[in-house]
Amino acid sequence: MARQSLLGSFFFAGLLFSRSLADTLPVLTLPAMVGKIFVHELEREGFKDAFPSPMDDKELAEVPITFHANLLNHPDLPRWLRYVQRNPFETGYLYGSATSEDVGEQTIEVMAYNRYTYETVRQTMIIHIFTSSDGEMPYQAEFLVKNWDVEEMLPIDAQELFQQAVDNMWEQEGLTIINITSALDRGGRVPLPIENRKEGVYVKVGSTDPFTECLTEATSPNNRFRCTLEQQPVISCHDSFSPQFQIDWCNLTLASPTRKNVTVLIYGDGVLEEGSEFNPPDSVPDREFFDDFLLTFLLTFLLALLLCLILAYIMCCRREGVAKRDIKTSDIQMVHHHTIHDNTDELRQMASGRDVPRPLSTLPMFNVRTGERTNPMPSGRFDSAQVPLILAQQ
Repeated sequence: MARQSLLGSFFFAGLLFSRSLADTLPVLTLPAMVGKIFVHELEREGFKDAFPSPMDDKELAEVPITFHANLLNHPDLPRWLRYVQRNPFETGYLYGSATSEDVGEQTIEVMAYNRYTYETVRQTMIIHIFTSSDGEMPYQAEFLVKNWDVEEMLPIDAQELFQQAVDNMWEQEGLTIINITSALDRGGRVPLPIENRKEGVYVKVGSTDPFTECLTEATSPNNRFRCTLEQQPVISCHDSFSPQFQIDWCNLTLASPTRKNVTVLIYGDGVLEEGSEFNPPDSVPDREFFDDFLLTFLLTFLLALLLCLILAYIMCCRREGVAKRDIKTSDIQMVHHHTIHDNTDELRQMASGRDVPRPLSTLPMFNVRTGERTNPMPSGRFDSAQVPLILAQQ
């Protein structure tokens, strides 16, 4: 533990030392308006020229640069601001939509890292957040664009192209893009590594004029039922988004003073709306859990006691029958043993007391080793049956 803390201290000190040695770019002052998307592009060219090591034009074009942005004297960005960069060879973006709680001044520190030389360049950005004179847009619509990624929608040209498509369907001008959010931040899944598969991006647009019939019919009960059948809603007006933008009309969200967050059912979301928080109830009636405790504890205890009693009865009360059965079995085995032993003794006594000549078939007539022939009927009376067969053959 002490070693880990020591290494962490060295790492933190090294990070502070590297930041102290990093070259610093001029301070930027950026405006941000509540209720409108804020996008700042981290231009690679400006950071490339600031690196200490000189490079030619070819090396500058191919140098990989990654960025790290955080609130000054804090480890991370404020909650309304996000950072995205697809790879070290592409542009990075700071984007987000500030709320009324963020009004004021926030200082953002950006560190650029040269992945070849490990050199760093630091830049400080002061963001002034202020409220809009028009106030919050009362009519807001959020679209899910399935064939775009979030960093593709952040450039001003892409925003204007999308805003023109919304203007044609909403039949008005002066729309404002309120927020742009990646579908992955809203509970979406990472797409398969197949060409032209995109993550998807949510674009929220606001206006002071009410919704047109074309937008409201996309969230009608009939179209909601079609969405439950995994079918796209049917709209009567021309789809001005196609073919540049593929809109998922089952994920269209409309919010107005008369209708709050009229949203088609989204399966597997489980994510709160942007900027919303979970507010538990202030007062909750008291509840007694003693009855539940007794039910849980006593039921388990009685079941365990019953099993112990059954096991004790089997192990203790049933051993008499087992002992009697074992004794009976051992008696039978002893009787068999004594019977065999007595019969063997009796046969031995009968064999020792017999006085009968040995059968001719068992008498040796020819010695294989010496070649001597023996009379099968020896002279004299003796019981040759008591002579071992091996000795009789010798």
